[in-house]
Amino acid sequence: MKFPLRPALLALVALLFAGCAGYHIGPIRPKWMDGVQTVAVPTFENETLMPRLEVLAADSLIAQLQQDGTFQVATSDTADAVVQGSVIDIRRHGARSTRSDVLKQREYTLTVTLRYTVTRRSTGELLAKGKSSGVTSFFVSGNDLNQDERQAIPLALSDAALHLVSHLSEGW
Repeated sequence: MKFPLRPALLALVALLFAGCAGYHIGPIRPKWMDGVQTVAVPTFENETLMPRLEVLAADSLIAQLQQDGTFQVATSDTADAVVQGSVIDIRRHGARSTRSDVLKQREYTLTVTLRYTVTRRSTGELLAKGKSSGVTSFFVSGNDLNQDERQAIPLALSDAALHLVSHLSEGW
C-alpha cells in the first residue's frame, strides 16, 4: 500500500495555518477609531488654579502617543482626528504623617484629572469623550510643599496621558 505524501503534506500545512486565522500583526484600533492614522493635539485648557499646565498636559499626551506608536502625531490641519482636552482638577491628599506629629504630612498623593474629546477633523464627528486621571505620590523634602507638588505634577499628567492613550489605541 502506497501512502499519498502530497495530500497529507497539504493537509498538515493547512492545519498549521488555520490556528492563526484570527491574529493580526501590528496595532489593532478600536472600531470607533477606524480610519484614523494621525492625531493632532492642540494646547489643552486649564480649568484649575495651578498656572501653566496647558502646554505640559499636551506635551505629556504627545509623548505618550509617540511612545505607543499606534497613531502618528500631526498638525491640526492635516490630522485625521483632533484630541482636545482640559485639565479640570488637581487634588492633593495626605498619605503618610511624620512620626512626631500626626497632623504634619510627610507624603502626599497627587491626582490630576483631564477631560478630553476626540473628533474626526474632516466631518466634525465626535469619536470619543471622557475623563482620564493620573496619580503619583511625592514626599515633602523641606518646608516648601508647593515646590514639591509642582515637581510631581508632570508625573501625574504623564500617568493620565498614559490612560488616555490606552483608551484611544486599545479601547479600554
